[in-house]
Amino acid sequence: MGKTYARIDGRLRTFIEEQHIFFTATAPLDGDGTVNLSPKGVSGSFAVLDERTVAYLDFAGSNAETVAHLRENGRITLMWCAFQGPPNIVRVHGRGEPVFRDDPRFPGLLGRFPVDPAPHGLRAIIVVTAELIRDTCGFAVPYMSYDEDRPLHARRFAREDDTSLGEYFGKKEHIATSIDGLPGLPLPLPVMPTAD
Repeated sequence: MGKTYARIDGRLRTFIEEQHIFFTATAPLDGDGTVNLSPKGVSGSFAVLDERTVAYLDFAGSNAETVAHLRENGRITLMWCAFQGPPNIVRVHGRGEPVFRDDPRFPGLLGRFPVDPAPHGLRAIIVVTAELIRDTCGFAVPYMSYDEDRPLHARRFAREDDTSLGEYFGKKEHIATSIDGLPGLPLPLPVMPTAD
């Protein structure tokens, strides 16, 4: 049923890029730590950088568990499901790294995305290098239709500038420090650079 791929290209790449939502899973090294699973889905916020590297924009939210886990150990799994068309599930197991606003690579990476990140409170770009790429049947995944992106996230964070966004993050319990006490998003938030 399942197949292992050497690279993200061809039909596999097309499938990944056509999905409107994907999921990220990370965990701390501590076996008693909190496993994190997050949906991601703002159109244009995911990019295939090359046949083994993908990236997505990490937007404002009420915690930073993925960032914290990646800073500690780098382990991440990304998963896409076909909710329309032929059934399919694709997982990319790999090593991820949060690239923060003050990293010299940030502007160049930002230029790889077609979406305007300003309304969403962009705080990092997550870059993932694939170590294992697999698909499975997805026969039990139900049909669900995509209508449109929700406008709520952009409405909420579009009114923030770098200063107020940094203040927002500073007030949240699990932004600078994860649920399990790991270092999360480095604060104060650096100024947003422009894309190359």
